Amino acid sequence: MDTFLAWGYIGIIVFLILTGCGLPIPEEVAIVAAGCLASPEKNLMDPWLALGSCFIGAILGDLIMYGIGRKFGRRLLQKRAFFSSILSPEKEQHIEEMFTKHGLKVLFVSRFLIGIRSPIYITAGILKVPLKQFIIADLLCAGFMITTFFALAYFYSDRVLGWIRGAETAVTISVLLLAVGALVGYRIFRIRRARLEALEAAAKTHDAPNDADVEKSVA
Repeated sequence: MDTFLAWGYIGIIVFLILTGCGLPIPEEVAIVAAGCLASPEKNLMDPWLALGSCFIGAILGDLIMYGIGRKFGRRLLQKRAFFSSILSPEKEQHIEEMFTKHGLKVLFVSRFLIGIRSPIYITAGILKVPLKQFIIADLLCAGFMITTFFALAYFYSDRVLGWIRGAETAVTISVLLLAVGALVGYRIFRIRRARLEALEAAAKTHDAPNDADVEKSVA
């Protein structure tokens, strides 16, 4: 296997592990990219190895979060600021209630919600959901989602890339507009602040007693 390709598969695995561990980027980004690169049009990756890399990375990331929650429990939220930022005690209580009401179906829904997956898997570990049940549920959820996105990217890579380019253009325009808006807003804020400071300075000068007033009050 070509060294560059080998690093490509490793990159997919690492990226998906990081998304499972709290990286605020949808895991679909790597899955769609892998599907496009393995498509007949691009033919830059072996389809089965690319798909397998997606599975390995996604499942490992989920198991790491589950294992951390199971090993350290709620102490993790009290002693580690990083994990408490991902899963606050209030959020943990809410997720626990969701598990009580809906069971492992929560795992399926969480795969489609950015920023929710990691807290839910940590909570599953804290609640000591049986490992076998967790793995089976996670494989089913990941299998459906990963296979679907990978297949769409593989068979419709040209359209997907077109959608991505369109999305990139829209995002670029949005970022530029936001940047311009932020600069204009900041400029307006500075002008208003300068005027307010000038008014406050003038008011203080007007209210301050002059020398003649002080002499009269002393006399």
